Amino acid sequence: MSLPHAILTALLERPSSSGLDLTRRFDKSIGYFWSATHQQIYRELGRLEAEGHIRALPAEQPARGQKKAYEVLPAGRAELARWTAAAQDPKPHRDALLLRLRAAAVVGTAGLDADLRRHLELHRRQLAEYREIEQRDFPVGDDSAQARLQHLVLRAGIELETFWTQWLTEALANLPLVEGDLPVVEGESG
Repeated sequence: MSLPHAILTALLERPSSSGLDLTRRFDKSIGYFWSATHQQIYRELGRLEAEGHIRALPAEQPARGQKKAYEVLPAGRAELARWTAAAQDPKPHRDALLLRLRAAAVVGTAGLDADLRRHLELHRRQLAEYREIEQRDFPVGDDSAQARLQHLVLRAGIELETFWTQWLTEALANLPLVEGDLPVVEGESG
């Protein structure tokens, strides 16, 4: 249910955005923590407009195929404020890599080290990208409330990527060097 709220947020941050503008924003910023496809964004724009939360701005010059720009209406701002203030429980974390590592403890780690190294490299790249964004978009001295909160969201990404790089490094260091190093599971014959 958060995609409409992500779109409302993006439209309030940058009024008069088109669906294409929103898609680009999802690719470059919001998408780091809430992803959506081009089709999902356009479908949701239609729903938000039908619900009276946004409206398409009138085109300066009518032209076929011209991109629509949208603005948030008072009902949309109220919905976003309601959603922001509502209590929400954390979602359980599901990660196939963690499950695979748990399974490797009982069936063996053959081939797992290569994928752990691949994940480590992906997280290192993402961490570097987040740090570049931090240097570029959050200069020292911009202390507005909006900048502080946006920076806080980015810091969450930096901290998560830092955690994953450290954890994956530790996981690789703890993989048994020899298959025989794995513990025997109860019920298995030796």
